Amino acid sequence: MPSTAMLLAAGLGTRMRPLTDHRPKPLVKVGGKSLIDWTLDQLATAGVPRAVVNVHHFAPMLTEHLKTRTTPAISISDESERLLDTGGGVVKALPLLGDKAFFVFNCDAIIRDHVTSFLSRLSAAWNPAALDVLMLVHPRATAHGFDGPGDFFVDDAGTMMRRGAASSAPYVYAGAYILNPRLLAGETAQPFSMNKIWDRAIADGRMKALVHDGAWYHVGTPEAVGETEKLLATA
Repeated sequence: MPSTAMLLAAGLGTRMRPLTDHRPKPLVKVGGKSLIDWTLDQLATAGVPRAVVNVHHFAPMLTEHLKTRTTPAISISDESERLLDTGGGVVKALPLLGDKAFFVFNCDAIIRDHVTSFLSRLSAAWNPAALDVLMLVHPRATAHGFDGPGDFFVDDAGTMMRRGAASSAPYVYAGAYILNPRLLAGETAQPFSMNKIWDRAIADGRMKALVHDGAWYHVGTPEAVGETEKLLATA
């Protein structure tokens, strides 16, 4: 299992307004717990010792909240002066992340396990000799809070293909993946989307998907907060 995780927490949370008018999206509470703590608690339970969190929107507030945690140990990648998007944010944090594969997480999803921890399943399926990215995906049909057309087609071997011109695709990006930092060689800390990196890895046959077998909740709007809380209460 990777010993480090990157949590992408610097976004403006525009779709979550007005809840993000006075706080960063990762501190929006769902079921009495801040969104970012849902992921950090799972990392702590799995024994992942270190996490790096990038900050921008209400950065001091998020930094102070993270100081209240003891596990995992948290380092801050400060993007207060310039928001770097998903790709540039990870590149900027590389000196804190090290040269071994690490987890990357969004902070707008709650991922619940079925029997085996999804972190353990990702780690067991990770093969650094064959892969540079291993992404957790979830079936669109059971993706709570997600109303898009889907992101990927995935075959039984985990091979991925973008939705492209199709009207829909059966799997959605679940907000978690393992990344080999070698894939970011030559990139600089400028704003760019991680989609560029994923497309390159897919084209090279070095990216695969693992289908999540538990429940998945996308919490991207104020309405989704209440809806997710109701679902969690009955799960």
